[in-house]
Amino acid sequence: ARAKAQAYTQSLPDFLATEIVQRYAGSMTDGLGWDPIDTLTIHLRYLQHKEDHKLILVDGKPTNRTFETLKGTISSGEFGSTLSAIFDPATQAAFRWQSWKNLRGRRVAVIGYQVTGANSHYRVGTTADGRTAVADLGYHGVLDIDGETGEIIYLEYIADRIPDSLHLTYAGTKVDYALADIAGRNYLLPSRSETEMRVPTSWARNVIEFREYRKFSADSAIDFGPGK
Repeated sequence: ARAKAQAYTQSLPDFLATEIVQRYAGSMTDGLGWDPIDTLTIHLRYLQHKEDHKLILVDGKPTNRTFETLKGTISSGEFGSTLSAIFDPATQAAFRWQSWKNLRGRRVAVIGYQVTGANSHYRVGTTADGRTAVADLGYHGVLDIDGETGEIIYLEYIADRIPDSLHLTYAGTKVDYALADIAGRNYLLPSRSETEMRVPTSWARNVIEFREYRKFSADSAIDFGPGK
């Protein structure tokens, strides 16, 4: 599993994909569940092992806003950087066996892990009262590992010991991986992810679906929407 995770990023081809991000808000005070905020359509370009995001639609309508200036909860790192960091020997993650289980018809090993803040690459940033705070946090979670191939097909990571400067009480992400066809070859890629963040009085939740994987090449025609 370590070998697979560390080789994962380098094994991916250059590709394009579409992210559909549904963002929700909730409150601890009303207990009425999640209220939809907006739906974002993002063109993802994965080129030379780096992610580039272009926001093209908000609630189905073209927009001139950019991904980098979006307010609210956003996330990245589903395409290998988090996996490789967990298994990097320099991270010194502690692993513990949990169980075997069946998932999608396959025998899967469930492994718990923990990374301390001193060795972490998990960066979380928040903005409150016009000020931005950033911290590298320790984290823990579980990995579902295919018993035959050693590939990670589910990843979860939850922040530990969040400093008061971030004004957060919880930050966690879950990622499901599935095979996707790119130019006639199957690659294990994110199919869905979910990120949740909480402050003392409210919650934010993003549900992301990754669609339309396709190969990127130098002669690819890309339309990132109006004004780009």
